[in-house]
Amino acid sequence: MRNPDVVVVGGGNAGYCAAHAAAERGRRVVLLEKAPRAHAGGNSFYTLGSTRMVHDGLGDLLEVLEPDERHARTEVPPYSAVEFLADLERVTGGRGDKELAEAVVEGSRDAVRWLHALGLRFQLMYERQAHEHPDGTFVFWGGSHVRNVDGGPGLVSVHEQIAARLGVEVRYDCPVTGLMTDGDSVVGVRIGDQELPAESVVIASGGFQANAEWRQLYLGDGWQHAKVRGTPYNTGDLIQAALEIGADRGGDWSTCHSVPWDASFPENESNRALTNRLSRYGYPLGIVVNRRGQRFLDEGADFRNYTYAKYGKVILEQPGSVAFQVFDATSRSMLAAYEYEMPGIIPVVADSLEELAAAMEVDVDGFVRTVREFNSSIDTSRSLDPTIKDGRGASVQPVKSNWASAVEAPPYYAYPVTCGISFTFGGLRGDVDGRVLDRSDRPIPGLFACGETLGGLFSGNYPTGAGLTAGMVIGRRAGSLA
Repeated sequence: MRNPDVVVVGGGNAGYCAAHAAAERGRRVVLLEKAPRAHAGGNSFYTLGSTRMVHDGLGDLLEVLEPDERHARTEVPPYSAVEFLADLERVTGGRGDKELAEAVVEGSRDAVRWLHALGLRFQLMYERQAHEHPDGTFVFWGGSHVRNVDGGPGLVSVHEQIAARLGVEVRYDCPVTGLMTDGDSVVGVRIGDQELPAESVVIASGGFQANAEWRQLYLGDGWQHAKVRGTPYNTGDLIQAALEIGADRGGDWSTCHSVPWDASFPENESNRALTNRLSRYGYPLGIVVNRRGQRFLDEGADFRNYTYAKYGKVILEQPGSVAFQVFDATSRSMLAAYEYEMPGIIPVVADSLEELAAAMEVDVDGFVRTVREFNSSIDTSRSLDPTIKDGRGASVQPVKSNWASAVEAPPYYAYPVTCGISFTFGGLRGDVDGRVLDRSDRPIPGLFACGETLGGLFSGNYPTGAGLTAGMVIGRRAGSLA
């Protein structure tokens, strides 16, 4: 059988985008997936499909959206390239690769349209990114408004269908163990004791979040105990293989995407049935306390889209690496059913604050004092409005900057949360076309990287939906050159 022109390692969103782009150019493409067929899809399978993209409002999006009768009652604010870049700059503290950020932002709309033309279907994220006003109008917020239909499972399924139509050969249960080289060039991959030559190799096998030893080494002590949200197969093997042949490290190896994650459900790691239903992102509407009954973060610092990926780390640092999201009857009614009515969820419920604290096994006096001080410090001159940063704050320490609402209407609810790690921000260093660079800043001939393998775009924090977009844009660019 003739050798492939391009080998793509990793069958998630980024890998498939690279494979599609290469196949459209007439390249013979083989995609190698480490996981068996039943567990394929990488981290992409576990996503909600949120895709952050530049657009001019609802009218501009309609060409890629599935029909929905709610569109007539919907307001979607435009999201410009300037806003997208500013969000990336702000949430990463300016530590991201600016050229890479510009390439992702500028290519975001075209990448979505390209995938839509290939068969991927999109819809607005009504359940997660919009609030319904009393008059029936849906108002979107937070910059990330679009997702693919059926979330991660739908994303992977359609990618597989597109690949089959384009003639991409996909091999499952096929872990790559090394890279073949000829001088300075990469000329294929090793699979056990076998070799698969190719003109180009695209590494799209994710970061190292499922490698507890590397997490402890690079993220710090304690990270070995974080819960792995997504695939257990992203262990950094191909990052290591590339480093061994002279590739340079890219991005921030000391931080990651980590979120508030259910702490009570027994099977809360790599759960393909529940995926994102184990996330707990309603905290801006309530308060979060540790085992001492004390608040320790600003729940309303920004829209959830811009804080959730850094608050997992803060929870990990609390006693026992556990915290509790607390709501009263009023705020509980505003939470997303997708998460807070998950099958098997075990909230703590009580009719008094004292009973709730005792059931949570937190310091009762400390918790009651925390809640009463919080309630009395709220700026009630401002109205609660979850669709904007409403400035309705609580002047306690730490402050709550927006969406402060008194915890005063029984019954009271508490949801135990821990740290769920999604992916690591450090990886290989590459250029805007996904070409992997060596330690002298030169591209390694024949070697590309995209998706979570490519470091540099994120540091410390992350805006919702940017990861899938980056995989689409850079994966497409890498596949167009490979």
